[in-house]
Amino acid sequence: MSISKFASKGLLEKRGYNPVASAYATSPNLKGSVYKASQLAGLIRKSRVQDAMLQLQFNRKSLSRHFIQTLNSAIANAENNAGLDIDNLYISEILVEKAFDLKRNHARGRGRSAMVKKHYVRVKILLKSL
Repeated sequence: MSISKFASKGLLEKRGYNPVASAYATSPNLKGSVYKASQLAGLIRKSRVQDAMLQLQFNRKSLSRHFIQTLNSAIANAENNAGLDIDNLYISEILVEKAFDLKRNHARGRGRSAMVKKHYVRVKILLKSL
């Protein structure tokens, strides 16, 4: 779900989204599986922004650099749009959803082919002030 779909259904308000005291950022299409992205999300969920950045910088998963970009975007949104103090921010919520699968054929023996799925995920990070 994109943020516009969240806003149209009122889901952000139900989850405690207040545009004055919080900020968010989304990454629509990241290459990787939902399981691997969920592992990273569980690592930094409900933690302070500085601690989450350290965890992601020293993580070896390839999705971690995309998470860093999304987190930096959310921090910039909090500072510029909502006027929040960066030192008091924590990650309130991380949503990891399946975006789509690219389907490709892989040639096999005897003239056959096998389907290869390349997975993509969607990530939304919601920051709040302490």
